[in-house]
Amino acid sequence: MSKEKAGRLVALKDAVGLVLAHDITEIIPEMKKGPAFRKGHVVTEADLPHLARLGKQHLYALEIGPDKMHENEAAELLAGALCGEGVVQAGPPSEGKIELKAAHDGLFDVNVSRLVEFNMVPEIMCATIHRLSPVKAGDTLAGTRAIPLVIDRKLVEQACAIAWRNGGLLRVQPYLPMTAGLVVTGNEVATGLIQDRFAPILQAKLAALGVRVIGSRICPDDAQVVAGAIREHLAAGANLIIAAAGMSVDPDDVTRLGIAEAGGRDLVYGSPILPGAMFLVGSLDG
Repeated sequence: MSKEKAGRLVALKDAVGLVLAHDITEIIPEMKKGPAFRKGHVVTEADLPHLARLGKQHLYALEIGPDKMHENEAAELLAGALCGEGVVQAGPPSEGKIELKAAHDGLFDVNVSRLVEFNMVPEIMCATIHRLSPVKAGDTLAGTRAIPLVIDRKLVEQACAIAWRNGGLLRVQPYLPMTAGLVVTGNEVATGLIQDRFAPILQAKLAALGVRVIGSRICPDDAQVVAGAIREHLAAGANLIIAAAGMSVDPDDVTRLGIAEAGGRDLVYGSPILPGAMFLVGSLDG
């Protein structure tokens, strides 16, 4: 980390055109307390009376040599290198930081080991949401910045090279076009004793992911009937089948048997999350 001074104290009258090294606070009792001028602001002739009213006779201004870079310039370069397919900058830097957003709906992806490598570059950072999160267009995915107000140009170039490898570090993969068939099981639903509430919920969730539902079948607790409903959805062109069953509470539920009877293979029952411990997933017809 460089210990070289990046600024100097100058008289107010000589500060026009220089860059402020820190925020300058203005306090108006019962009305305002906050920065009148933010760090990185370029002082103009019109600013001088305002600064004088704030009691400033001298300013600490930045002097950025050719081997250094202002945080805003660094943020622009870092953001541009981080943006892969489906990721865009949210606008110009704000206080040295730029947010990155999703350009379209899809699944957020990031190369975790390369992100660690990026963040190991001194005085550079990027924070992201969790990998493989479903996102909507406009969702915030990440933020990046150079940590100091002035940074060595070589550090920014090093981080950009890591980020830009393979065309950007962050991506939003568009959803694949899919069609789904729903199978709701249970004697109490098939006989009309209770109203099915699974199918409407599943249809809404699938629609949000761009999945088209081609049909929904309600089946009694009969493995052969369940298998037949699954085969019907396959014949109709479904490449995703979702069965709503009572596996978590009913030991006599036969939905798993119906899935196996229809040709289900590589069935995995249970996942290490809550809720979801009774989740079953497998493959059918490849």
